[in-house]
Amino acid sequence: MKTLRILLGASAAAFVAVSSASAQTKTVTLAAYSGIFQDHYTKAVIEPFMKAHPDIKVQFYAMPNSAQMLGTLRAQKAAPQIDVMIMDVSVSKAATDEGLFDKIDESVSKNVADLYPAARIEGVGGVAVTFDNLVLLYNKDQVKAAPTSWNALWDKQYAGKVAIPAVPDIQGTTLTIIANKMAGQDDYKKSVEPGIKKLGELAPNVQTWDPKPDVYTPIANGQAALGIGWNARAQVYSDTSGGKLGVVLPEEGSAFQINTINLVKNAPAGDAAKTFIDYALKPETQAAFTEAMFYAPTNKKAQEKIYKEALARTAAGAMDRMIAIDWIAVAGIRDAITEQWRRRVIPLSR
Repeated sequence: MKTLRILLGASAAAFVAVSSASAQTKTVTLAAYSGIFQDHYTKAVIEPFMKAHPDIKVQFYAMPNSAQMLGTLRAQKAAPQIDVMIMDVSVSKAATDEGLFDKIDESVSKNVADLYPAARIEGVGGVAVTFDNLVLLYNKDQVKAAPTSWNALWDKQYAGKVAIPAVPDIQGTTLTIIANKMAGQDDYKKSVEPGIKKLGELAPNVQTWDPKPDVYTPIANGQAALGIGWNARAQVYSDTSGGKLGVVLPEEGSAFQINTINLVKNAPAGDAAKTFIDYALKPETQAAFTEAMFYAPTNKKAQEKIYKEALARTAAGAMDRMIAIDWIAVAGIRDAITEQWRRRVIPLSR
């Protein structure tokens, strides 16, 4: 009987210890992009974070796009289940305006002070966690010499062999602003007429405005010869294409797409969510993700920690060649740009 009491007492003590440990473990729910982003971010950021913070578990809630993330946030506004969200800056602005995000500043993470100026966006609660940029894609079997200019898309020898994701996809919007500058109009807020006209001249070369399953695959397998895409994904697909997919940052430069990291208002994980955000913005963390997926870092101190080979495959060393795009302002003219594409660009393709 005495032995039984001892065993029961030991079991109860063990149960209390386990319960206490479970109570001390916080779970941070991170909503971000599904697919290869999830795979690489988990390995480069989340797993090392949980090793460094064994009392915090990060649960990745994968979603295909920022619009769906915003819809989920709206549905959960009264009782949030997500703590941290990585999404496109223009959608982050909408969520901020609706009171769905808290402000991330130096009180949340001391690393905010080391971010590039472009990483802190007026009217947006979050801050930039990655910079990506539009690149020129080409099939190395069909295009023997690596193109150096966006003008390659207009080359008549590639008629019917170009793949372009059309607006409202942000890649099409970015190409519009680049084409606008190539046509002599630097101020896209004033007018995109020159860019629309130039894209109309490109249209006969376009094989598809809606490449499937993405723009990288048909170019890698030779279905198309040229196209446009985001650098981070392009670099990853280039590595897995058996040397078929080429990636170029054209001499005219490009433009950044910005993903922000955001703190959900009334995040259930509380300070644990802030701890994760602080970790995500550290130069060492930014460097690790750049090396994993070739996004340019948003923390200025990260560059010195990144392998030169990886850094060369980002636009981090070409900041002066990036067109400064105010994506919040672009959100206000996106519908007008889309309408011009539908009437004056897409109908001109073969």
